[in-house]
Amino acid sequence: MYSFMGGGLFCAGVGNILLIVSTATDYWMQYRQSSNYMHQGLWRYCMPGKCFPHNDSIAHLDATRALMILSLLACFIGIIIGIMAFIHYSSFDRFDKTFAAGILFFISCFLVFLAMAVYTGVTINYYGKRYGNWRFSWSYIIGWVSVVLTFFSGVFFMCAYRMHECPRSANSH
Repeated sequence: MYSFMGGGLFCAGVGNILLIVSTATDYWMQYRQSSNYMHQGLWRYCMPGKCFPHNDSIAHLDATRALMILSLLACFIGIIIGIMAFIHYSSFDRFDKTFAAGILFFISCFLVFLAMAVYTGVTINYYGKRYGNWRFSWSYIIGWVSVVLTFFSGVFFMCAYRMHECPRSANSH
C-alpha cells in the first residue's frame, strides 16, 4: 500500500513541476515568419530578442490558462493530502485521505487534459488552415506528459485505497 502511495506522490510531484513549467514558459508553439523563428506561450509571444504580452483577451488562451491553474491547484492539494495520508495513516471513518488524494489527482488530470485539448483544437483549426510553418514546442509537450503523470498518480492512490479497504471490508463481515 505504501509503495503505491509513494509512487503516486512521486508521479504527482513530477507532474506538478511539469505543470508549473508548462504553464509558465513561452514555448507552446513555434512558427516561422519572414525567415525568423518566433514562439508563443499562454502569457506572451516572442520575436527574436523581444517578448510581448498577449494584449487581447483571446478566449482559448484564457480558458487554457484557467484550466492549467486549476489543475495545478488540484494537484498541489492532492499532494498535501497524499503526504498527510502517508505520514499519518489514521483516517477518519468518513474521510479517507488516500481516496481524496486519488480523486484530486484524477480531477487535475481531467483539467489539464481539457486545457490541452482546447489549446490543441483551436491551434490546429486556426494555424493549420492559415500557416504552414508552425509546430507545437516543448512546453506544450510537457503539458501532455503531465496529463499522463497525474493520471498515474491517481491510479496509484486508488490502488492504495483498494488495498487498504479490502482488509477492512473483509473484517466487517
